[in-house]
Amino acid sequence: MPFLLLIEDDDAIRTALELSLSRQGHRVVTAATGEDGLKLLREQRPDLIVLDVMLPGIDGFEVCRRIRRTDQLPIILLTARNDDIDVVVGLESGADDYVVKPVQGRVLDARIRAVLRRGERESSDSATFGSLVIDRSAMTVTKNGEDLQLTPTELRLLLELSRRPGQALSRQQLLRLVWEHDYLGDSRLVDACVQRLRAKVEDVPSSPTLIRTVRGVGYRLDSPQ
Repeated sequence: MPFLLLIEDDDAIRTALELSLSRQGHRVVTAATGEDGLKLLREQRPDLIVLDVMLPGIDGFEVCRRIRRTDQLPIILLTARNDDIDVVVGLESGADDYVVKPVQGRVLDARIRAVLRRGERESSDSATFGSLVIDRSAMTVTKNGEDLQLTPTELRLLLELSRRPGQALSRQQLLRLVWEHDYLGDSRLVDACVQRLRAKVEDVPSSPTLIRTVRGVGYRLDSPQ
Protein backbone atom coordinates (compact mmCIF):
# COMPACT_ATOMS: atom_id res chain seq x y z
CA MET A 1 0.00 0.00 0.00
CA PRO A 2 1.63 3.29 -1.09
CA PHE A 3 2.21 5.71 1.79
CA LEU A 4 1.56 9.35 0.86
CA LEU A 5 2.14 12.69 2.56
CA LEU A 6 -0.43 15.27 1.43
CA ILE A 7 0.42 18.91 2.20
CA GLU A 8 -2.59 21.13 1.44
CA ASP A 9 -3.86 24.14 3.40
CA ASP A 10 -7.46 24.13 2.13
CA ASP A 11 -9.45 22.00 4.59
CA ALA A 12 -12.10 20.94 2.09
CA ILE A 13 -9.60 19.98 -0.62
CA ARG A 14 -7.35 18.20 1.86
CA THR A 15 -10.21 16.16 3.29
CA ALA A 16 -11.62 15.29 -0.14
CA LEU A 17 -8.25 14.19 -1.51
CA GLU A 18 -7.42 12.20 1.61
CA LEU A 19 -10.73 10.34 1.33
CA SER A 20 -10.38 9.76 -2.42
CA LEU A 21 -6.78 8.54 -2.22
CA SER A 22 -7.59 6.28 0.72
CA ARG A 23 -10.38 4.71 -1.32
CA GLN A 24 -7.87 4.15 -4.13
CA GLY A 25 -5.76 2.04 -1.78
CA HIS A 26 -3.25 4.59 -0.48
CA ARG A 27 -2.31 5.25 3.14
CA VAL A 28 -2.36 9.02 3.62
CA VAL A 29 -1.08 11.41 6.29
CA THR A 30 -1.81 15.10 5.91
CA ALA A 31 -0.44 18.50 6.87
CA ALA A 32 -1.92 21.98 6.43
CA THR A 33 1.36 23.94 6.30
CA GLY A 34 4.80 23.52 4.86
CA GLU A 35 6.34 23.54 8.32
CA ASP A 36 4.08 20.74 9.53
CA GLY A 37 4.71 18.81 6.33
CA LEU A 38 8.48 18.96 6.77
CA LYS A 39 8.09 17.82 10.37
CA LEU A 40 5.98 14.84 9.30
CA LEU A 41 8.54 13.99 6.63
CA ARG A 42 11.25 13.79 9.28
CA GLU A 43 9.10 11.62 11.54
CA GLN A 44 7.74 9.26 8.88
CA ARG A 45 8.96 7.94 5.54
CA PRO A 46 6.29 8.42 2.86
CA ASP A 47 6.70 6.91 -0.58
CA LEU A 48 5.58 10.14 -2.26
CA ILE A 49 4.57 13.71 -1.40
CA VAL A 50 1.59 15.56 -2.87
CA LEU A 51 2.39 19.23 -2.30
CA ASP A 52 0.23 22.31 -2.80
CA VAL A 53 2.06 25.33 -4.21
CA MET A 54 0.15 28.08 -2.39
CA LEU A 55 0.75 27.39 1.30
CA PRO A 56 0.77 29.85 4.21
CA GLY A 57 4.23 30.58 5.56
CA ILE A 58 6.70 28.45 3.61
CA ASP A 59 5.22 28.00 0.13
CA GLY A 60 5.28 24.77 -1.83
CA PHE A 61 8.28 25.80 -3.93
CA GLU A 62 10.45 26.35 -0.86
CA VAL A 63 9.21 23.12 0.73
CA CYS A 64 10.21 21.30 -2.45
CA ARG A 65 13.67 22.90 -2.46
CA ARG A 66 14.26 21.99 1.19
CA ILE A 67 13.25 18.38 0.60
CA ARG A 68 15.55 18.10 -2.41
CA ARG A 69 18.57 19.17 -0.36
CA THR A 70 18.50 15.84 1.48
CA ASP A 71 15.93 13.56 -0.13
CA GLN A 72 15.06 12.28 -3.60
CA LEU A 73 11.58 10.88 -2.94
CA PRO A 74 8.92 11.73 -5.55
CA ILE A 75 7.00 15.01 -5.34
CA ILE A 76 3.83 15.94 -7.23
CA LEU A 77 2.79 19.60 -7.09
CA LEU A 78 -0.78 20.85 -6.92
CA THR A 79 -1.16 24.21 -8.63
CA ALA A 80 -4.28 26.38 -8.88
CA ARG A 81 -3.59 27.33 -12.47
CA ASN A 82 -1.69 26.12 -15.48
CA ASP A 83 0.55 29.16 -15.22
CA ASP A 84 3.91 29.10 -17.01
CA ILE A 85 5.78 30.69 -14.11
CA ASP A 86 4.24 28.42 -11.46
CA VAL A 87 4.95 25.31 -13.51
CA VAL A 88 8.52 26.24 -14.43
CA VAL A 89 9.45 27.33 -10.90
CA GLY A 90 7.91 24.16 -9.50
CA LEU A 91 9.78 21.88 -11.87
CA GLU A 92 13.05 23.74 -11.34
CA SER A 93 12.51 23.34 -7.59
CA GLY A 94 12.68 19.59 -8.09
CA ALA A 95 9.08 18.41 -8.54
CA ASP A 96 8.54 15.24 -10.58
CA ASP A 97 5.11 16.16 -11.93
CA TYR A 98 2.24 18.58 -11.37
CA VAL A 99 -1.56 18.50 -11.42
CA VAL A 100 -3.74 21.57 -11.98
CA LYS A 101 -6.65 22.22 -9.62
CA PRO A 102 -9.50 21.39 -9.38
CA VAL A 103 -8.01 17.95 -8.86
CA GLN A 104 -9.92 14.79 -9.71
CA GLY A 105 -9.00 11.97 -7.35
CA ARG A 106 -8.68 9.36 -10.10
CA VAL A 107 -6.39 11.62 -12.14
CA LEU A 108 -4.14 12.26 -9.15
CA ASP A 109 -4.14 8.54 -8.33
CA ALA A 110 -3.03 7.72 -11.88
CA ARG A 111 -0.20 10.28 -11.69
CA ILE A 112 0.90 8.94 -8.29
CA ARG A 113 1.04 5.35 -9.52
CA ALA A 114 2.90 6.40 -12.67
CA VAL A 115 5.54 8.22 -10.61
CA LEU A 116 5.95 5.30 -8.21
CA ARG A 117 6.43 2.86 -11.10
CA ARG A 118 9.53 4.79 -12.14
CA GLY A 119 11.41 3.34 -9.17
CA GLU A 120 10.60 -0.30 -9.95
CA ARG A 121 13.47 -2.65 -10.74
CA GLU A 122 14.16 -3.69 -14.29
CA SER A 123 16.01 -6.45 -16.12
CA SER A 124 19.49 -7.35 -14.89
CA ASP A 125 21.82 -5.56 -17.26
CA SER A 126 23.94 -2.45 -17.21
CA ALA A 127 25.18 0.23 -19.55
CA THR A 128 28.34 2.34 -19.48
CA PHE A 129 28.77 5.82 -20.91
CA GLY A 130 32.28 7.00 -20.16
CA SER A 131 32.56 7.23 -16.37
CA LEU A 132 28.79 6.81 -15.98
CA VAL A 133 27.54 3.30 -15.16
CA ILE A 134 23.81 2.52 -15.13
CA ASP A 135 22.90 -0.71 -13.31
CA ARG A 136 19.31 -1.56 -14.24
CA SER A 137 18.95 -4.51 -11.88
CA ALA A 138 20.09 -2.53 -8.83
CA MET A 139 18.46 0.68 -10.13
CA THR A 140 21.63 2.61 -9.37
CA VAL A 141 23.84 5.04 -11.27
CA THR A 142 27.49 5.68 -10.49
CA LYS A 143 29.91 8.27 -11.84
CA ASN A 144 33.62 7.69 -11.33
CA GLY A 145 32.63 4.90 -8.95
CA GLU A 146 30.48 7.10 -6.72
CA ASP A 147 26.72 6.64 -6.32
CA LEU A 148 24.55 9.42 -7.72
CA GLN A 149 21.41 10.40 -5.83
CA LEU A 150 18.69 10.59 -8.48
CA THR A 151 14.95 11.01 -8.07
CA PRO A 152 12.81 8.19 -9.52
CA THR A 153 11.91 10.44 -12.45
CA GLU A 154 15.52 11.37 -13.18
CA LEU A 155 16.47 7.70 -13.01
CA ARG A 156 13.66 6.62 -15.34
CA LEU A 157 14.56 9.32 -17.85
CA LEU A 158 18.19 8.20 -17.86
CA LEU A 159 17.13 4.55 -18.25
CA GLU A 160 14.93 5.34 -21.24
CA LEU A 161 17.69 7.32 -22.95
CA SER A 162 20.25 4.59 -22.20
CA ARG A 163 18.11 1.96 -23.92
CA ARG A 164 18.57 3.83 -27.20
CA PRO A 165 22.14 5.17 -27.13
CA GLY A 166 22.82 7.73 -29.82
CA GLN A 167 19.14 7.85 -30.81
CA ALA A 168 17.22 11.09 -30.50
CA LEU A 169 13.97 10.82 -28.55
CA SER A 170 11.39 13.55 -28.86
CA ARG A 171 9.97 15.27 -25.82
CA GLN A 172 6.59 13.69 -26.53
CA GLN A 173 8.16 10.22 -26.71
CA LEU A 174 9.84 10.82 -23.36
CA LEU A 175 6.58 12.09 -21.84
CA ARG A 176 4.91 8.81 -22.80
CA LEU A 177 7.83 6.63 -21.69
CA VAL A 178 8.70 8.36 -18.42
CA TRP A 179 5.65 10.33 -17.26
CA GLU A 180 3.04 8.12 -18.99
CA HIS A 181 1.31 11.24 -20.26
CA ASP A 182 -0.60 11.30 -23.52
CA TYR A 183 0.41 13.37 -26.56
CA LEU A 184 -0.96 16.52 -24.90
CA GLY A 185 1.56 16.30 -22.08
CA ASP A 186 3.67 19.26 -21.01
CA SER A 187 7.14 19.15 -22.58
CA ARG A 188 8.44 21.45 -19.82
CA LEU A 189 8.47 18.39 -17.57
CA VAL A 190 11.11 16.87 -19.84
CA ASP A 191 13.26 20.00 -20.15
CA ALA A 192 13.30 20.63 -16.40
CA CYS A 193 14.18 17.01 -15.61
CA VAL A 194 16.98 17.00 -18.20
CA GLN A 195 18.39 20.18 -16.65
CA ARG A 196 18.42 18.59 -13.17
CA LEU A 197 19.86 15.34 -14.51
CA ARG A 198 22.68 17.11 -16.35
CA ALA A 199 23.64 18.85 -13.11
CA LYS A 200 24.30 15.41 -11.63
CA VAL A 201 25.80 13.37 -14.48
CA GLU A 202 27.74 15.89 -16.58
CA ASP A 203 31.24 17.15 -15.78
CA VAL A 204 30.22 20.58 -17.08
CA PRO A 205 26.40 20.79 -17.12
CA SER A 206 26.43 23.89 -19.33
CA SER A 207 28.44 21.99 -21.97
CA PRO A 208 26.93 18.49 -21.86
CA THR A 209 28.76 15.58 -23.47
CA LEU A 210 26.36 12.81 -22.37
CA ILE A 211 22.79 14.09 -22.62
CA ARG A 212 22.77 16.02 -25.88
CA THR A 213 20.05 18.33 -27.14
CA VAL A 214 18.91 17.52 -30.67
CA ARG A 215 17.54 20.79 -31.98
CA GLY A 216 13.93 20.57 -33.07
CA VAL A 217 13.61 16.99 -31.81
CA GLY A 218 14.53 16.30 -28.20
CA TYR A 219 17.44 14.56 -26.47
CA ARG A 220 19.84 11.65 -26.89
CA LEU A 221 22.42 9.94 -24.68
CA ASP A 222 25.95 9.66 -26.10
CA SER A 223 29.22 8.27 -24.85
CA PRO A 224 31.67 11.16 -24.38
CA GLN A 225 34.25 11.53 -27.12
